[in-house]
Amino acid sequence: MAGETLKLAAIQAAPVFFDKAASLEKACELIAEAGRKGATIAAFGETWLPGYPFFIEAPLGDVWWEAAAAYLENAITLPGPETDRLCQAARQAGIDVVIGIAELDPATRGTVYASLVFISRDGEILGRHRKLKPTHHERSVWADGDAEGLRVHERPYGRLSGLNCWEHNIVLPGFSLIAQGTQIHIAAWPGREPEQAPRDPVWSRQILLSRAFASQAGAYVIAPAGLRLNEHVPERFRSLSTFEHTGQSAIIDPRGEIIAGPMEGEGILMADASLDEVRKAKSACDPAGHYSRPDLFELKLKGETIYPPRKPG
Repeated sequence: MAGETLKLAAIQAAPVFFDKAASLEKACELIAEAGRKGATIAAFGETWLPGYPFFIEAPLGDVWWEAAAAYLENAITLPGPETDRLCQAARQAGIDVVIGIAELDPATRGTVYASLVFISRDGEILGRHRKLKPTHHERSVWADGDAEGLRVHERPYGRLSGLNCWEHNIVLPGFSLIAQGTQIHIAAWPGREPEQAPRDPVWSRQILLSRAFASQAGAYVIAPAGLRLNEHVPERFRSLSTFEHTGQSAIIDPRGEIIAGPMEGEGILMADASLDEVRKAKSACDPAGHYSRPDLFELKLKGETIYPPRKPG
């Protein structure tokens, strides 16, 4: 509906590392808080539940393998009791929720995926997206994902999509969502790494790629980032914490401009949004529609043609 305003929320907080039960309760409290603040949709960072596997950058040794085993022990099955509880929290809060989880393979129980779970305000799982290609050392703990989650979800307020971290750097996953007409997109990140990024957080890679996607898609981007300081790591694994994630969540409009953030510390970052702004941006540049060359390019996803889109009828 023209002129209708949505409230977008990026949740930035540290989970309770290596404790999925405590992390789950914290997530549900944050979902409830976002609901009280009037959010339409709230999003968490990459593998927020039970946390990003920070130890992957540390040298191998006995403590590393203990951390890897503990991480596997705290991974989440989908569906499972943890996602049931998240669905209940979303329903009670009356908001849509997108949350990153470390998803345990239910068959082998020895493999983990970096997944985004999409939950409706009615407490139903809309879908999940497994990160297609873990980045660098992430490949020591996460398996390759699949194409099942490269879908846009129709919601009462607009079309919703999401990707993890550097998936925004490999272009085709993002274009497949753009071709499906995404309007609100979740760009989930583990959090900024100050030692490996420019001093000014506005120029960090997570902000640049999120802004680029917003501009290309003509969509709002909620870019929730994880938060993990050394003090958040249990003492027995603190020697493996070779860097920190300082958050820097942001919310970006369909022209690529930051309208909230980057955020410091724990909290819920909020911004108003309107599909009027999405329509304005897409009218100028629709990269899978009028601003494209379907006579030159074609994109297939597991054999199904995503671009050029099929015409109605």
